[in-house]
Amino acid sequence: MTDILKVAAAQIAPVFLDREASTKKIVETIEEAADQGAQLVAFGETFLPAYPLWLPRTDAAKFDSDVQKELHALYLAQSVSIEDGLLTSICKIAGERKISVVLGIAERTADRGGHTVYCSCVFIDANGQIASVHRKLMPTYEERLSWGTGDGAGLVTHPVGSFTVGALNCWENWMPLARTALYAAGEDLHVALWPGGSVLTEDITRFIAREARSYVLSVGSVIRESDIPEDVPYRSAMCSPGETIYNGGSCVAGPDGQWITAPVTDREALIIAEVDHKRVRAERQNFDPTGHYSRPDVLQITVDRRRQTGAHFIDD
Repeated sequence: MTDILKVAAAQIAPVFLDREASTKKIVETIEEAADQGAQLVAFGETFLPAYPLWLPRTDAAKFDSDVQKELHALYLAQSVSIEDGLLTSICKIAGERKISVVLGIAERTADRGGHTVYCSCVFIDANGQIASVHRKLMPTYEERLSWGTGDGAGLVTHPVGSFTVGALNCWENWMPLARTALYAAGEDLHVALWPGGSVLTEDITRFIAREARSYVLSVGSVIRESDIPEDVPYRSAMCSPGETIYNGGSCVAGPDGQWITAPVTDREALIIAEVDHKRVRAERQNFDPTGHYSRPDVLQITVDRRRQTGAHFIDD
């Protein structure tokens, strides 16, 4: 098995709140990444069908708001029910092209009643199988007005070539114990999903890489005023003419904390980088956060990876 892995950050714009059209764009981007030799491609936080950027721009905290009800109803209608096969075409192309996919989705899930959205990170392996679904542990600030809180079921890692890959959503990456759970599961390539923006990625990407002695791939979307369709309700409140709402900021840092690809901004791009497992092994010589530089007799965490549900039905 070679030490070299080619990875890709899909810094592209979703077709805002259009699940079908965004899915088509994802499939095309996976094809492009595979054509360039990538063995893993990642998409931003809730890329499918979109990040709920309207929340801070439409007074989302106003109780019983007709505006928020209409937008939430639309979001639910366009969100992703995995049980209904809405990722089938994405899984199919991943399996055909033998490429792993890390995809941010707004998940509408039957095991929690089907009417709450979760910020989920889906790992699809190179056989086209959904290997894990991680629901964001704690939505950030106003996101709590749109998303439910997740659980630990997705705090797992997966082999991709010689690497062990884990992923977290946005500000979960600031949660020391969530990171530690993935480190302890052998992670040496960390994927950080963001809505998009260099202000989010430029500091923490290098910090995590340095702390973990791992590669870190941060991926965010680009969303401009021109990417919001004219028929989206309350569009004028969401964006100003010519505005760039999210500028991307996708980047890759090495296990020494130095840039391999510094944050890319203000354009759609498929950002390709080669990562070398030998560099991970070299940097772990003097620091391995859950290995030789840990003290489990003094400090350890317990991670509950059971999927949480609202009811357990017992039928004859």
